[in-house]
Amino acid sequence: MKSDELYALLRRRGILWPTAELYGGAQGLYDYGPLGAALKRRIEEAWAAWFVGLSDDYYRIEGAEILPEAVVRASGHLENFTDPEVTCESCHAAFRADTILEKVRPEGVDGLTPAQIGELVVSHAISCPKCGQSTLSVPRAFNMMFGLDFGVTGRERAYLRPETAQSSYLAFPRMWEVGRKALPLGVALVGRAYRNEIAPRQLLFRMRAFTQAELQIFFDPAHFPVPISEVMSEPLPMLRVPRRARGEESPEWIRVADLRSEALPDFYLYHLVHTYRFYRDVLQIPKERIRLFEKSDAERAFYNRIQYDVEVHLESLAGYKELGAVHYRGDYDLTRHSQGSGKDLSVLTTDGRRIVPHVLELTFGVDRNLWAQADVHVIQEGERTLWKLPPPLAPVQVGVFPLLKREHGDYARSLARELLASGIVAEYDEAGGIGKRYARMDEAGVPFCVTIDGETVSQDSPQRDTVTLRDRDSRSQDRVPRSDLANRISNATRFPRPGAPFPTRAV
Repeated sequence: MKSDELYALLRRRGILWPTAELYGGAQGLYDYGPLGAALKRRIEEAWAAWFVGLSDDYYRIEGAEILPEAVVRASGHLENFTDPEVTCESCHAAFRADTILEKVRPEGVDGLTPAQIGELVVSHAISCPKCGQSTLSVPRAFNMMFGLDFGVTGRERAYLRPETAQSSYLAFPRMWEVGRKALPLGVALVGRAYRNEIAPRQLLFRMRAFTQAELQIFFDPAHFPVPISEVMSEPLPMLRVPRRARGEESPEWIRVADLRSEALPDFYLYHLVHTYRFYRDVLQIPKERIRLFEKSDAERAFYNRIQYDVEVHLESLAGYKELGAVHYRGDYDLTRHSQGSGKDLSVLTTDGRRIVPHVLELTFGVDRNLWAQADVHVIQEGERTLWKLPPPLAPVQVGVFPLLKREHGDYARSLARELLASGIVAEYDEAGGIGKRYARMDEAGVPFCVTIDGETVSQDSPQRDTVTLRDRDSRSQDRVPRSDLANRISNATRFPRPGAPFPTRAV
């Protein structure tokens, strides 16, 4: 399905729409409706259940969205959080350099200087997409943070956080106390971040306000034991730099055991495997559409020692798109905040060494992954639109229908309330024929429907207090006792977890 068709479906179903739509919309900003907000929460909860559940030493926090200027100065964002901007000298429209050059340089402009980007614009005779004139300027660095006047005097400066990770780094000294002064220590956060994108585009992929889910794992680089033996035979879809240099775009499947011989550390591989499994098993992205994209030295941020992006092939956007990543950031973050704050952020290990902890970052774009759930799982079966959302992610888990409103409505409403009380999101629907109600639920991604009929309510029927349970994907129907219904739906919609948390700390 094309992006405009998919977006039209999501708007019609009330999943999302432009912010301030009444006034023509606000570029790069979107509101979520009832189903969209619920789906977004389910994705966030599934992420937290999986990644925080990897270890008993990983915790979830919530941080403020406004940061004092001293924080973003120390983190490097005030100086380095820039994108190259190209401006048309005729119509004064501004564009991202990578957008302007995406047809002649699809790999992007990471690692290129402004002068090199300018040479590409001139040599390929790139014209302004808005007015068509060949009057594009030499790129300049544009800082993407939103600045704020802070306090009543207006003399203090603050910024909306450009990434949620900074909240975790600022929390480290306090979490060191909470975490019983031991490494590794994982700090997870799901929340909003803000970037003043030069040219927001591709709907939920280049937004000015968006939600990130990130896990920052602080660890001792000399001692971070993980149960690597559990994942040694796991094959991963890797697209590494040498393969990319040969012009290949498809990944090659490589076992973890073979990747270990290439000096990728165990702690990185272990978390990379579980990141891949989250996409495959929880989000249920077909494995042939996933690739782990290695960033080269020139492409990744200077502080990243290892970086693989999780990319998924999205038909609506005509190619692979980054949905998450695993970054080995070294000790850059705590070192910078130690220097900026004047506070010693080194810690004492259990064997008496004093170190600045290193950071492994698992990052996940919630909005992007919500779009991917629509791209991958919305299908057309003739005139039927079917959203095959994984049942644990479904914002509504079961539709409850009376076959006839007058005869069966009271029983159906009672059952819907009973399911809600047991923690199952149920939606009562009595409008229209049963086929139309099924179609509405199919399009909204509801995995199950329950129909109450005459057999259910009849005093004399051997089928009394049984209901018809319909499966969305197979359209199979089973007669199920009311007493078994909640357990059956709960078992099918429970969040998958990675298994028993592994012990990571020395006793």
